[in-house]
Amino acid sequence: MLDSDLTQKLQALAKDEASYETLKQLFEAEAKKAEQYKTWLELLESAVRNDYDSIIVTDLELNNPGPRICYVNDGFQRMTGYKREEVMGQTPRILQGEKTDRKTLDRLRANLEKGNSFFGQTVNYRKDGSEYINQWDIHPLTNRRGEITHWVSYQHDITERKRSEKKVMDTNTNFDDLFEGSKQTYVDLSLNGLVIDANKAFREMLGYTNEELQNASIWEFTPANDVPVLKAIFTGSENDIRNHADAFTIMFRRKNGMPVQAELNLKVLTNDGDRIARAIISNVSMRKNVLEILKKRNLGFDKVFERKNDFTYGFEINENGLPTVKWISDGFQELTGYSKDECLGEDGFTKLIHPEDLISVRKHYKAMSEGRSATQSFRILKKNGEAVQVMDYSKPDTEKSGEFKGSFVAAGKEALKTV
Repeated sequence: MLDSDLTQKLQALAKDEASYETLKQLFEAEAKKAEQYKTWLELLESAVRNDYDSIIVTDLELNNPGPRICYVNDGFQRMTGYKREEVMGQTPRILQGEKTDRKTLDRLRANLEKGNSFFGQTVNYRKDGSEYINQWDIHPLTNRRGEITHWVSYQHDITERKRSEKKVMDTNTNFDDLFEGSKQTYVDLSLNGLVIDANKAFREMLGYTNEELQNASIWEFTPANDVPVLKAIFTGSENDIRNHADAFTIMFRRKNGMPVQAELNLKVLTNDGDRIARAIISNVSMRKNVLEILKKRNLGFDKVFERKNDFTYGFEINENGLPTVKWISDGFQELTGYSKDECLGEDGFTKLIHPEDLISVRKHYKAMSEGRSATQSFRILKKNGEAVQVMDYSKPDTEKSGEFKGSFVAAGKEALKTV
């Protein structure tokens, strides 16, 4: 539907009613395309959100004053402190400063001039002048004829990771390989298998704190059947560890007792003169769960969601197994018809859930109460009584004990036919 202002302008420009209807149909078709492109962009952002903090799209011009910024996502605003309207048409050079590495920028430019992708990192500066270490993953965007039209830059703030790993050196890898690890799930071990340190992704995967993991043998977090496999690797020589650089499968056991299947790659690094083993981990169970969800719903990528509205929310789980909502983001009222205040608290969310889906929703939130992240499709009832199919993805809030974060996405009509 076109807004009333545009409708009035079309009526004023049209020479007769037939011309007006033609113009209206053309504009409605273009508006529908724009909404579809917006949906695809949001899906792309969702796909990379866990790996990258920020997304920038620029035009092709590499010489000053280019390249000019055409698009930034919300993550860019949070990471840099700049508002979207402040940077549109500006160059990403506004993020550079005294400590930005010139050699890295030269290497970046050389890659882009050849039409190649680029991966690297250097110091950037936020709006307030504070420094952060920015990791780029830049790729060309092409049109249907294969011509490069724009650059998309996926960015990650690796400042904390750089600080914690600045003493770690591997003579067999360069720094690009090292910082690629900032996106991975990993745990650092002594050569006899004791946990030295684990990154946030590994801690969340198993549900333990760093203090609970440290100085425990890695096989203490595996079922009995897998203990001999890991013991054999870490009670042998350093070569036994090096020989497991290729992925091998192991089963971990979460703190709540639930199993997690994972693939491990082991590499030997040097930390302050000491040799350590880094286990880089891929969560096979999570991959299987995502594929199973998509398979059950028979959803194709290009019609998974028509994201008209969505919202995020924070909650605790009450004794009835349902969320006690602490906060709700913008977009909630547009989707549900309810104000935020109407659905906060212990019983506020209950009115949203379709009665026929209540059992499956309880199971969904029960999974989270056991420390797992979970995805569930179900129906909610808008204030006007209309039923809407949604997908909810929720997980424990690692910063607040006993609390959780969730994200609702409204499914489109085509998606409803397949669910």
